[in-house]
Amino acid sequence: MTPRDEIGAATRQRVAPPHQPLLSYYDAQHDRFDFVRNLFNRTAGSYDGINRFMSFGCGAWYRRRTLVQAGLKPGARMLDVAVGTGIVAREAVRILGRAEDVIGLDVSEGMLGVAKASLPIPLLQARAEALPLGDATLDFVSMGYALRHVSDLLLVFEEFRRVLRPGGRLLILEMGRPEGPVGYAVAKTYLGRIVPAFSRLASAESRTLMRYYWDTIDACVPAADIMGRLREAGFADVACHTELGIFRAYSARRPAG
Repeated sequence: MTPRDEIGAATRQRVAPPHQPLLSYYDAQHDRFDFVRNLFNRTAGSYDGINRFMSFGCGAWYRRRTLVQAGLKPGARMLDVAVGTGIVAREAVRILGRAEDVIGLDVSEGMLGVAKASLPIPLLQARAEALPLGDATLDFVSMGYALRHVSDLLLVFEEFRRVLRPGGRLLILEMGRPEGPVGYAVAKTYLGRIVPAFSRLASAESRTLMRYYWDTIDACVPAADIMGRLREAGFADVACHTELGIFRAYSARRPAG
């Protein structure tokens, strides 16, 4: 945790983590950041193949559609937080028409290296909790399937609001634990067993990544908590659209006033 993280957390009554520590993967909560960063570094080369298998090849289409529905359009300046290998950012470039209008940010140098090889956008290595960008400099902020890996939901949402211009839009794509027993059983079998087994063909680290991926979904706070933190951070028009019981698109707007 950086000094800025510690100061920000100390000024509030309590930290708002996305889930409780998963101590079967790391020894203590303060070890989580290094664990996640190193895990993504080691699996960056195989991540796109696993993602295509996990999403049945529909990931790019879904991301492009949700970006448009959230209000992304040509002329906007956008930041993609947790850019990874560039899956969301690539669709944003297609919508905006100019690579220079999209900035990618990630904590993993391995992921950034893969993104750089195929995506000509500005790339930054930093944490979502401390964005290295000025106040009110962006029209749109996105985050794809990484909210479960941050240290403090409220701190991250306050950063998103800070860098957005008044009226700017936010889109967070996530996977959430299905509410019904049948949907939960299907998700647990597929994401918790089948995907990790397939990922093992790439490497043991990839299997660990996908096991961790499901465990964070299973342990993550519910959608109502995330929406509440967005409102607490000062966002308006907060909404969550769910598809197939597990795919969630959180959208919000920084008020104009």
